[in-house]
Amino acid sequence: MSTRTPPFAPFEWMIAWRYLRARRAEGGVSVMTWISLIGITLAVFALIATLAVRAGFRAEFVDTILGANAHVTVYASAYEGEGGQMQRGFEDYDAVAARLRQVEGVTRAAPLIKGQVMATAHGVNMGAEVFGIRTEDIRTIPRVGDGADAEGDLARFDQGIAIGSGLARELNLGLGDRLRLISPDGVKTAFGTSPRVNAYEVVYIFTAGRYDIDRTRVYLPFTEAQAYFNREDRADEIEVMVRNPEAVDSYELALMQAGGERTMLWTWRDSAGAFLRALDIEDNVMFIILSILVLIAAMNIISGLIMLVKNKGRDIGILRTMGLTEGSILRVFFICGASTGLIGTLCGVVLGCLFAIYIDPIFSFVNYVAGGGIWDPSVRGIYNLPAKLQVGDVLSAVGLSLGLSFIVTIFPARRAARMNPVEALRYE
Repeated sequence: MSTRTPPFAPFEWMIAWRYLRARRAEGGVSVMTWISLIGITLAVFALIATLAVRAGFRAEFVDTILGANAHVTVYASAYEGEGGQMQRGFEDYDAVAARLRQVEGVTRAAPLIKGQVMATAHGVNMGAEVFGIRTEDIRTIPRVGDGADAEGDLARFDQGIAIGSGLARELNLGLGDRLRLISPDGVKTAFGTSPRVNAYEVVYIFTAGRYDIDRTRVYLPFTEAQAYFNREDRADEIEVMVRNPEAVDSYELALMQAGGERTMLWTWRDSAGAFLRALDIEDNVMFIILSILVLIAAMNIISGLIMLVKNKGRDIGILRTMGLTEGSILRVFFICGASTGLIGTLCGVVLGCLFAIYIDPIFSFVNYVAGGGIWDPSVRGIYNLPAKLQVGDVLSAVGLSLGLSFIVTIFPARRAARMNPVEALRYE
């Protein structure tokens, strides 16, 4: 009574292992195996490294946006004031801010004065964006206030001005220096409007982590900003931060109701949504391109297996005459190809994860070898190349690599299994 051979029996693994360890006379097979292994390793490494860098770049970009900017900007539509002049902003800004803070999920609501000025110091002029804000409110800005990477003392904010580190560097300013702000919409006289020029002591220098913010942003005490920009008893807008910025759309209705009938909203997704959508599209395109690279690497397995099947034709004929079934022959060669894909994938995962973990010293070394300047923050917005390992990205790379490796292995393995033992032994 014959017994059916169980799939992937020990003798099948033994034969596959002997075939993978090609003898010197069959060195070509061994070379093709190594080429396939190295190809899969590099492809998986490139895929994981790219996905980690893209995820890190997106996370850092979003974090710098949410860390120094409002999640939701609440402003009011224009209305006709006294004398028939159109006015904007909130006159009852403290009451509106208090109502906004009561909305479920809102963590912060601060009145603001905003304006564009010319900043000048030591004979250098630059455009700057001024935010008029209270001391207790600037302290709560994550990447600007207390606990941020900054110099100076916010306790003296009411006596001076806070500026970004990029602006301080461009104008060669330090703590205690004076910065002149020039606004074209200044003092109104009988002969027209003359520019307003005021000088303020620099008491705080912050680094928000975004090049454009650090290079252009200035914080001025709220009451001083009201006087400087002719906003007596008014605030231009109210910046709101929420507990879950990714779900900012769910807060809009409640914020509109709390703000009043003239309230309008502008969320962080409105300002950065186009860029985030571009990042998502780029992520998908990069994944497709690198998937093709993995496919090309997996195709080397076919080449190696075809050479192996051709060199082992006599062995296949002998094994078939000894009683091995087509299924056993198929599984032997499937194990040969799948093992190459599995080992290459594991090596690629290890290299990709190490690259993501140690990206800072690797990037510093590359920057040193290239002579510096390979990362321009003025173009990319952030100061360094981040990487963020995500389980989903690693699993997708592993699944793609193993799936392709297993699929391409089936075809040459089936060819070996269907080989006629008589034809295989005829010329031996």
